[in-house]
Amino acid sequence: MFGRLGDTCSLWYWTFFHNHFATSSYIADTLFEPLFWLLEAIAKKAGPIFVTLVTLLTTSVVVIFYSYILPWNAAYWSTPALTINLIIGHWLLLNIVFHYYMAVTTSPGVPPSNVDSPVSICKSCIVPKPPRTHHCSVCKKCVLKMDHHCPWINNCVGHYNHRYFYLFCVYMSSGTIFVCISIYNQFMSYFYGSVGTFFSSLIFPIVSIFIAAYKPPEYFGSTDSSNMPIILTTEELRTRFWVTYEFFLCIAVTFALGTLTVWHGMLISKAETSIEKHINVKEKERMSELGATFKNPYSFGFFENWKIFLGIEVGSGRSIRHVLLPSAHKPTGDGKSWRMSTRKTD
Repeated sequence: MFGRLGDTCSLWYWTFFHNHFATSSYIADTLFEPLFWLLEAIAKKAGPIFVTLVTLLTTSVVVIFYSYILPWNAAYWSTPALTINLIIGHWLLLNIVFHYYMAVTTSPGVPPSNVDSPVSICKSCIVPKPPRTHHCSVCKKCVLKMDHHCPWINNCVGHYNHRYFYLFCVYMSSGTIFVCISIYNQFMSYFYGSVGTFFSSLIFPIVSIFIAAYKPPEYFGSTDSSNMPIILTTEELRTRFWVTYEFFLCIAVTFALGTLTVWHGMLISKAETSIEKHINVKEKERMSELGATFKNPYSFGFFENWKIFLGIEVGSGRSIRHVLLPSAHKPTGDGKSWRMSTRKTD
């Protein structure tokens, strides 16, 4: 009797828990599934908060620039330098606002119900998937040429808004560098009285902010020729605080967003998305074990990949002007089928 019971329990155990395809990676994915669900729920709920945060931080940088930086530059810069500064600044601002708005509001593209040449069936949507299409667990839908889900735009980055997203990263990184350059002399003059070295300027302002929080205004500021502290007015303290805030915020964004921009630029150069990067790495390893070489079928070389991505390839009727100035032109193709490069293989 006990033997039969043991056999029955063993049968139940193997029925419910045994999987011939189970691997360590499969088990790890299963164990972390609740964590993935939590992160997806947070990303979905926090998306509008991130968009609001980007809007508020960008607005604060622009307002501070007009209120505190531009008047100082107008007083100390030459007319040609100020004119060039204004032209570059407004050109960057126009591109930042345009590309961010388009990245947020443009649908990345979803596959139709009838696909001519599907490569697989989505396990979640139960619909045919075209090449380069992947399911977004946050948006709960398949996305054409999906790169990733970005909470900072509360949207997926896919076929129809990938260019908007990347150019926003480029122009925002360039804009923060532009602000750092524009504000540098003013920043140094406030805390040193003259222009000093760049790295030494990163230490004293932080200390000054803490001093201002615990000491009266007469303890805050530089000294005159008699080595006596200069008493600063409330307006001067406010100016120094906002200048410091702007300088360090732009430095932080430059490093963080600049790194992301470089990473995506490398992917675009190889005609890959973030998802395809991981897939292709595994495919290279598999082909290497078979003694073969993997080639990305969607890559046409460095320059042609960039032209295709930016939508300025030969015959498109567009040029670099459509990259340097805001342009709402659509990407090449419909996202359902892709032109593939042909190579001679051994």
